[in-house]
Amino acid sequence: MLIEKFMRNLSALPGLGSRSARRIAIHLLTQKDDKMLPLIKLMQEVSENIKNCDVCGNLDSQNPCNLCTNHNRDKDVICVVANVSDLWAMERTKTYRGQYHVLGGLLSALDGIGPDKLSIQSLLDRIAQDEYAEVILALNATVDGQSTVYYLTDQLEKFYKGKVTKLAHGMPMGGELDYLDEGTIITALKSRGTL
Repeated sequence: MLIEKFMRNLSALPGLGSRSARRIAIHLLTQKDDKMLPLIKLMQEVSENIKNCDVCGNLDSQNPCNLCTNHNRDKDVICVVANVSDLWAMERTKTYRGQYHVLGGLLSALDGIGPDKLSIQSLLDRIAQDEYAEVILALNATVDGQSTVYYLTDQLEKFYKGKVTKLAHGMPMGGELDYLDEGTIITALKSRGTL
């Protein structure tokens, strides 16, 4: 049935389960003129006009993207993130003003994702070509994220003489020790600093 196929496709989107997909489908189908048709038109326009930036991998309507062409951004620092959503999360903080590079994922032996499936070579080429004072590895504190950090660090040691840093991990703001898992507490202890 067509409606069921529509709901299955909606539920395949990240963050949507079958209930949410059903509610969205009903909402769109009962309000075709006001909601569905404008959404279809917008999705078509986005599909035609939003592309990955050839420099950093961000999504934008221009190529290179607005971040890469912004002359007010620090050209001496590059922040490596796994996905565009991570880049956008960094931008929401309004504190980082350097360059970016989106890998397109993380290394994962279990999922068959090796260096050739990510934009690692283009990152290494960028770093070799430009004179970055610092490379920030802003990758997830997961097994795959840490594996990617180790791989990138190993590759960078072969030619890069600048500073390589990673985001601090550990106790979150407002976190209570009693509610934290052991891994977070261990990382917080290891990452502790002086006052």
